[in-house]
Amino acid sequence: MSGPEPTNDESDNGADGAIDDGHYHLRLYVAGQTAKSLAAMANLKRFCEEHLAGHYDIEVIDLMKNPQLAAGDQILAIPTLVRRLPAPLKRIIGDLSNTDKVLVGLDIRPKVDGL
Repeated sequence: MSGPEPTNDESDNGADGAIDDGHYHLRLYVAGQTAKSLAAMANLKRFCEEHLAGHYDIEVIDLMKNPQLAAGDQILAIPTLVRRLPAPLKRIIGDLSNTDKVLVGLDIRPKVDGL
């Protein structure tokens, strides 16, 4: 009776089954405008538009400008993608060029053995 409830059930219509609240909070750590950093940013944007369209936000942190921010997510290598939400926290290191590994690593697509 307190008003209409939000209906985010449409985002979980069985496509991948991993999107619970319908929104991913992603943080990409880079170091300047290197080839790997630029590739990681481009791959992440492409990946998100293809698999999480409208259900994500990306925060890019340049450790050349803010090196102290690396400690918060325990960043040891760059580029590193951190999935903050949904829990649990997940990390993927590299330029994110292998879409299947990114999907599995972020629990977007379940790992399928033998297919």
